[in-house]
Amino acid sequence: MQGHTNAPHTETVILSFAVPSFRVAEAVQAMRGLGFEPAQESVPWREVLPYSDEELPRVLLSGARYREGMTQVQLAGKTGIPRRHISEMENGRRPIGKQNARKLAEVLNIDPRRLLSV
Repeated sequence: MQGHTNAPHTETVILSFAVPSFRVAEAVQAMRGLGFEPAQESVPWREVLPYSDEELPRVLLSGARYREGMTQVQLAGKTGIPRRHISEMENGRRPIGKQNARKLAEVLNIDPRRLLSV
């Protein structure tokens, strides 16, 4: 039987932040003071999310809608875009387009450029 320990449960969380280059050392020191350690290894986001440039806008649309806790019907109501069109955009059967990207981005609190194919 294992005994109870007072050791706190820890988990790894990786943070990324922007800081002026002349303050990097100060920021690292401050984070270490809070118990953080520099990451040992970094993985490019493309390896973690292996979507093609054509897939990214639709994946982001679906993910942003999910993050906001909205159904396609609710998003359609707030944007004026038919629900069927939103479904087609999320499934890659319809391009999003600039006008729809603006409407969707405003409701989903994202940059509209993220919804446009590169």
